Amino acid sequence: MGSTKILIVDDELIMRESLAGWLERDGHHIETAASGEEALDKVKHTHFDILLVDIKMEGMNGLQVLQKVKEDDQDVEVVMITAYGSIPTAIEAIKTGAYDYLLKPFDPEELGVLINKIIHHQSQARENLYLRTQQKDRSRFESMIGQSGPMQEVFDLIQDVAPVDSTVLITGETGTGKGLAAKAIHTCSALKEGPFVVVNCGAIPEHLMESELFGHQKGAFTDAKETKKGRLEMAHGGTIFLDEIGEISMRMQIDLLRVLEEHVFYRVGGTQPINADFRVIAATNRNLEEAITSGIFRKDLYYRLNVITLDMPPLRKRKDDIPLLAEHFLNRFSQETKKSVDKISREAMDELMLYEWPGNVRELENAIERAVVIGKTRSILPENLPLFRSDRKGHPMSASLKEIEKDHIARTLHENKWNISKSAKILGIDRSTLYKKIKLYSIQK
Repeated sequence: MGSTKILIVDDELIMRESLAGWLERDGHHIETAASGEEALDKVKHTHFDILLVDIKMEGMNGLQVLQKVKEDDQDVEVVMITAYGSIPTAIEAIKTGAYDYLLKPFDPEELGVLINKIIHHQSQARENLYLRTQQKDRSRFESMIGQSGPMQEVFDLIQDVAPVDSTVLITGETGTGKGLAAKAIHTCSALKEGPFVVVNCGAIPEHLMESELFGHQKGAFTDAKETKKGRLEMAHGGTIFLDEIGEISMRMQIDLLRVLEEHVFYRVGGTQPINADFRVIAATNRNLEEAITSGIFRKDLYYRLNVITLDMPPLRKRKDDIPLLAEHFLNRFSQETKKSVDKISREAMDELMLYEWPGNVRELENAIERAVVIGKTRSILPENLPLFRSDRKGHPMSASLKEIEKDHIARTLHENKWNISKSAKILGIDRSTLYKKIKLYSIQK
């Protein structure tokens, strides 16, 4: 209460003094102005939470003061003071942006109630702004988008591991955003000014992997026409991201393990040791423990990489994020293609929410891009998403939404071992609704 600053603007001294006396007793900080011009001068130098402004004044009237004040500060609330005969002007003032008006004469209690109402309103507005800011921050982490529980856990872990130099192993299905998570860790770390070097281990042929990682000296082999730095050397002072780490050969696993332990290596054909200081982040869509059992991945390298594990949830486990992601991709591709597609129809969104997304976020991104390109209207329609109608397992193109919903609920329950709370959260409904759906569709455990 005591921090609320109120400016009283009235050309009658007795009115200014009366109002100031009443409001100061309630603990507010009060200043007064005898004209509109004086009020505007005070507003330039001091932020006020509330202005009490008389409509009829010599020179600049109250409506003009209101207009000028609102042009500069939309957050300040203005209450107009008026006599009975000026009610139409007071109503015009509210349309212009005034919070309310007081009719002369009024008593201190009436004034106090209105001031407290305004203070409460402003407090709620500030809190809502803070929550929207927090929500925006939590729904967009670096270049990652998500507001679901699983993604908030991912964001929290990224913030926890980023400041330390520990090796991170990012796991998850293809298309879940493992590369974005790696970049986010780097960007939030002390090494953010250093390079972020990506090595796609699954895309580099085995016979070229050694040269790509360690570099080579001129003449080391037939095509080595000049000395070349490897990715490890390029990553000095930054982060090296070993994507699809599960795809490298056993021989390269031995060499890589040695480098990760010592941070010293030799270029192919070189004799001088090279020291490089970098952080290692690796990613895989494979189950490396199964790969160890199968004899295609070294246990010691796995333990060296798996200091901290970050598991990226598949899109079917974070369906709350689908509308947010879809809108993001829609805005992006609408701008890139210069097409006036600015919304997703409710029916199309139902399709997006019901689909299982085996390709995860990447598949959703491609689907929205395709829908924007082929769409003929301002809205994305179900017919712009034909892949869902033919790709849904176990359903013909004529399947009803009820059949699709039943199958989706049954599959979610099965995948989560009939954990009702977890399944309801994934489906985006409450427990009681899920029980009703189970009964409605006669879904058996």
